Amino acid sequence: MRKIIFLMHVSLDGYVATLDGNIDWIIHNEEIAESSYSMHGRTDTAIYGRITYQMMEAYWPTVLKDPDNAGDDLSHAKWVDQATKIVVSTTLESTNWDNTIIIKSNVAEEIKKYKQTDGKDIWLLGSPTLAQTLMQLDLIDEYRLNINPVMLGNGVKLFSESNAMKSLKLIESTTYKCG
Repeated sequence: MRKIIFLMHVSLDGYVATLDGNIDWIIHNEEIAESSYSMHGRTDTAIYGRITYQMMEAYWPTVLKDPDNAGDDLSHAKWVDQATKIVVSTTLESTNWDNTIIIKSNVAEEIKKYKQTDGKDIWLLGSPTLAQTLMQLDLIDEYRLNINPVMLGNGVKLFSESNAMKSLKLIESTTYKCG
């Protein structure tokens, strides 16, 4: 069975964005990108909530069209272009990005069904609202949290108050040179 692997940048106090959605406090450099993009080999599907999906749809195809792009960004743009993209949204009617599936209802049932299909693992990128839903449905199999050395004080929480206690097992921990 495929696993859902959730990758998210988070502040030390558990926030993924400021109240206005700002994420400029996230450290993202070559070292972090290399670690994140190591997921390319073990995944062939990306899953997003609507907001994150629309940001990705607006950005990654442009990377492929820019002859000056190289390195990790180009590698990820190629991966995501070929990947199946699942977007969970009750409001999104259509997309312009190839290989995109829209799930509008029966999220648990549809995701469980997709996890049973052949293929590599599924990479949940960002999408805190969707992540909270999948946490409540117990559909996330692995958490990869990039904890940034900053405390926001308030903002968009990673874990909602409705998440029940869940014991996890630490598999690996890495400290990056950038902190």
